[in-house]
Formats: sequence, C-alpha cells, structure tokens
Amino acid sequence: MQKQILLDMLAQNRTTCSFAFDQITARNADFRLNEETASIGFIYRHTGEMMNMFGLFFGLPITVQNTTMGQTDTGQGQDILASQHLLEEGYQMLQTYIETTADEAWQDPIKTPFFGTVSRARLLGHILFHTAHHAGQISLTLSKGQKLT
Repeated sequence: MQKQILLDMLAQNRTTCSFAFDQITARNADFRLNEETASIGFIYRHTGEMMNMFGLFFGLPITVQNTTMGQTDTGQGQDILASQHLLEEGYQMLQTYIETTADEAWQDPIKTPFFGTVSRARLLGHILFHTAHHAGQISLTLSKGQKLT
C-alpha cells in the first residue's frame, strides 16, 4: 500500500503542476515579475534539472548538468522542449524509483547538503514540494509577469 500512496503523491504533483507547466510557450518563456526575478523559462529549466539532480541522493545515475542552481538567468530556459524533456525524465525517474524501492527502505537515512540527514520518504517529499513551489512561481509569473527589456 505504501508504494501506491507514494505513486499517488507523484501523480498528484504531476497533475497539479501541469496547470502551470502546460501554459509555458516560447512566447512567454522570458516573462518575469520584475528585473530581479528569473524568467519563466529559467525557472522551468531549473525545476527539471533539480528534479533529476535530486536523484543523486537516491544513488541514481544522472546525466543532467546544472545550468541554473546558483546561477543568474542569462537565457538558459529558452528551449522549452528541452526543459519539458528534463521534467518528464525526472517524473519517470521518480516513478521507477518508487516502483523498485522496497517499502521498508523509505525510512533509510540519506545525507543531503541542504537539510542534513533525512529519510528517503522525506527527500521525496522535498522533491515534490520543490517542483510545486516553482510551478507556483511560474503560475504567478504567467498571471502577473511581462516581457521586460
């Protein structure tokens, strides 16, 4: 049952976040709330990159390179299809991980540089929260943002 609960949480995250992610286009990818904020495209790319890079903490092999974490938005998010692909890879990676991880392993400790040692379940929760957080930023920017010069 635990596996199904985790898969349901992943599916709900995907559904909820899709309301923002599915509205991203090449036309609005460079929208920002103001000069100091990142663009929609940058946030979208960051979300896909990080979803995959968090897989490292689970011991999963990844090929994604960080171009956004700790970086300034210089247009890294202009390729919407590439970002969409990163996000899809991330969701698939998490689904496979959930399906292949034993129920009792979800309480195993994992060391992270961000918030110390946490359980696998807590790390998964963080990944889902991180994704939803950025979907919210994108949604707000879609609603209130604009193309700035």
